[in-house]
Amino acid sequence: MISQQIVAMWVQRGLCGMDIIVRKPTEAEIEEMLTQPVWGCGVSEFDWVYDSTETSLIVKGDVTVTYEGGSVSFKAGDLCVFPKGLACVWNVKEPVEKHYLFS
Repeated sequence: MISQQIVAMWVQRGLCGMDIIVRKPTEAEIEEMLTQPVWGCGVSEFDWVYDSTETSLIVKGDVTVTYEGGSVSFKAGDLCVFPKGLACVWNVKEPVEKHYLFS
């Protein structure tokens, strides 16, 4: 499963004890993620709560996600894993498009 692989990852830990993982995906992960559904939105800011773990391949855009104790930025080419229970604010600075998988 993609979210369990550990390959050159950067972990941003907030005071809430939630980890957001942002890293470059492997070729196999890219191939798998490109078969998943697509979601996108324009420049905006909104609150979000993850009711399950989400793995996302960012295919375009520039986003900063802020949550209790920290923030993390990601852009096209990044693989992100958002943990179940994370409450955050998305600040979409450039229109974003991603493939996503819930687990």
